[in-house]
Amino acid sequence: MSKLIYEKKGHVAYLTMNRPEVMNAMDAEMYRQLSEAWVEVRDDYDVWVAVITGAGDRAFSSGADLKSYIPSADDPSNRARFWQTQAENLLNRGLEVWKPVVAAVNGYCLGGGMTLLLATDIRLASEKATFGLSEVHRGILPGNGGTQRVVRQLAHAHAMELLLLGDRIDAAEAYRIGLVNRVVPPGRLMETANDCAQRLCERAPLAVRAIKEMAIRGANLPLADALRLEETMQLALRQTDDAREGARAFAEKRKPRFTGN
Repeated sequence: MSKLIYEKKGHVAYLTMNRPEVMNAMDAEMYRQLSEAWVEVRDDYDVWVAVITGAGDRAFSSGADLKSYIPSADDPSNRARFWQTQAENLLNRGLEVWKPVVAAVNGYCLGGGMTLLLATDIRLASEKATFGLSEVHRGILPGNGGTQRVVRQLAHAHAMELLLLGDRIDAAEAYRIGLVNRVVPPGRLMETANDCAQRLCERAPLAVRAIKEMAIRGANLPLADALRLEETMQLALRQTDDAREGARAFAEKRKPRFTGN
């Protein structure tokens, strides 16, 4: 049985972490399958949006499967991995996927599960979802961008509390501090995620990708450089069929029919 289910419906790719018996904890095989899936999302011209969730009703992901890593923890050869800048093509390890990614958090979202969440764009949570960066309790730090993204996305005090104490927070608190966009009843989570994905598919896909890339790249640039890059991106978009279709649809008072060209 695959540890990651990958399905494509229309222009939406659905990724489901599929180890519900261990709260969708990530072992080496799941990481490998996730790596392949994110590359597929990035490279498939027909995929405009991705939705990621966890199988079952208990967890999005409880993070790394620590039991599976214990046997290799003392292997000297693994120390060489310190010098590997990116062994896997993981979204939270820096793989550039400019298509929007929607997270549907159906339960526990801890450790590596939360660092994955931090690499997504729109985050929907079940009322029973629980969040935490618990690595400090295990003598390690939240890797794969955990220490870096949370301080860029949340207010400093909230970010440092999550990082240093490693306490868990519920969905209401996650919404209050801006970690998630919306909290919905468990039975409506995937319906809400599907609706969000379909609405994204109604937008011009090249413009959506350009906006995401500009928002992320520009945050790390001096304002003058970011504005110049934004202008360059806008000039490129104006040459697309979708930009012309958007203008025609506006003039004709109808919904645009975007093609991604």
